[in-house]
Amino acid sequence: MNPFTRRQFFTSGSHLLGGAALSSLFGQSLQAAMSHKAGGPHFPPKAKRVIYLHMVGGPSQIDLFDHKPEMMKWYDKDLPDSVRQGQRLTTMTSGQARFPIAPSKFQFGAAGQCGMMMNTELLPNLAKKADEICFMRSLHTEAINHEPAIAAMQTGNQVGGRPCLGSWASYGLGSMNENLPTFVVLVATPTNREQEQAISARLWSSGYLPGEHAGVSFRSKGDPILYINNPPGVPDSVRRRTIEGLNALNELEYQQLGDPETQTRISQYEMAFRMQASVPELTDLSKEPEHIFKLYGEDAKKPGSFANSVLMARRLAERGVRFIQLYHNNWDHHSNVGGRMPSQCKDVDQPCFALLEDLKQRGMLDETLVIWGGEFGRTIYSQGGLSKENYGRDHHPRCFSMWMAGGGARGGAIYGETDDFSYNIVKDPLHISDFHATVLHLLGFHADRFSYKFQGLDAKLIGIMPAKPVKALIA
Repeated sequence: MNPFTRRQFFTSGSHLLGGAALSSLFGQSLQAAMSHKAGGPHFPPKAKRVIYLHMVGGPSQIDLFDHKPEMMKWYDKDLPDSVRQGQRLTTMTSGQARFPIAPSKFQFGAAGQCGMMMNTELLPNLAKKADEICFMRSLHTEAINHEPAIAAMQTGNQVGGRPCLGSWASYGLGSMNENLPTFVVLVATPTNREQEQAISARLWSSGYLPGEHAGVSFRSKGDPILYINNPPGVPDSVRRRTIEGLNALNELEYQQLGDPETQTRISQYEMAFRMQASVPELTDLSKEPEHIFKLYGEDAKKPGSFANSVLMARRLAERGVRFIQLYHNNWDHHSNVGGRMPSQCKDVDQPCFALLEDLKQRGMLDETLVIWGGEFGRTIYSQGGLSKENYGRDHHPRCFSMWMAGGGARGGAIYGETDDFSYNIVKDPLHISDFHATVLHLLGFHADRFSYKFQGLDAKLIGIMPAKPVKALIA
C-alpha cells in the first residue's frame, strides 16, 4: 500500500477529490483505489509460479524441434525466392551471393505417445518428457536482431524501459514469502562461450511499474547478492539499528514528498535484512541428497552452471518465489552449429528433464509453469561457408519453437506447423503477444484487462495488440 498523507491529499487538487467521490460510489476506499498493487487475478490461476528458461541468442528450431527431412535432398541448393518472398535479412547475410540450404546433421526421432519429432540425439532426456510438454513450433516476432528481440520477448515491446513478464507477475500476484524477493534472476554460464550476447538488468526492470517489482539478480560466485553479509565486526544488532535509522529518514522524506519509490526503498531495506538469514540457507546445496545431484547431473555441484542454476530455481520456487528468470547464453549460432549445438544441449538436456521430474515428485509441477525458448529462430540456409560438419545459421524471426510444461500447459500438445524449409508458418501462427496472453491466462489474468495506469494510458504487457490466449495450449 502507498497511503496518501494530508499534505499529498490537498496538493493533489480537484482530481483527487473526484477520485474520492468515484471510489465511494463503487464501494472501495480511496486507499485501495490509489494502491500500487493490482487487485489480484481475474480468475483462479492454473500456475502459481513461473520458471522461465531463456536461451539467449535464438536456438535453431531446425536442429531441435522442427524436423525437416525433405531438406536432405536440398543440401547446398539455394533457398528458392518463392519461399523467401522478399523477406528482409540481417546485414550479416544480406550481402551473400548464395543462400545454400543446410539440413540438420542431427538425428530426430518420435518422442512419447504424442509422437513429437525432436532431436533425440542431443536431447534424449528431455524426449522422455514429451507427453508432459506443450510444444509450440509457430512462434513469430517482428524483431530480427537480438537487442529488440529479447526486449520484445521479455517485455512485449522492442523498445526498452517496459516492465518484463516477471515484473507483471509480481505486480499482479504479489509475494508468496516474506524472506525472499518475489522475482529472482539467475544467469547461468554456458560450457561453451564462443559467441555470447550481452544481457543486463534492463531485461528484468520493472519499467513503469513500482520499483518493488523489479527482478533481483543472484550472483553465482561470492555473495549471492552484493553486500548482503555484514562487514567484519558489524553484528546484526548494529545492522538492525542502522536500517531503523534509514527507514525513519526515508519515512520523513515520504511524508514530505509522497514519492512511492521511497516506500519501495524502505521495504527493500527490510527485505535485505531478512534475506541475510534466508539467502545463505537457500544457496547452501550441501543438504541436498546425493540422488538429487544424480538427477540433475554432476554439473549441479558447479556454481553458475546451468544445472546448478536450475536446481537453485527449484529451491527458489519451493521457498515461495513467484517468478524465476534464468538466462543461458551462447545460442547465437552464426557458425559452427555442428560443434556448438552438442555442447549447448548437453548443458540443458538433463537439467531440464530433472527440473520437470523433481517438481513432479514434489507435487509442484501442476502449479509451476516452466517455459523454455529464445528470442527468435534460425535460418535453414547457411551463413558463410557450408559443409556437412560445419555450418552457421542467421537470425530468423518468421518462425521458431518454444516449449512449456506444468502450470496448466497442455502436455503432449504439438502446436503450429511450418513449411518444408522451416521458413514460413503454414498452420496456427503464434505471435509472441498471443504467447504472452496465454502465459497471463495461466496466471489468472485477462491480458486485455491486466493493465497499469501510466502517462494517462492503460499500459499492458501485450501493448495495443489484439492478443488472445491460445486454448489449444491450455490443459
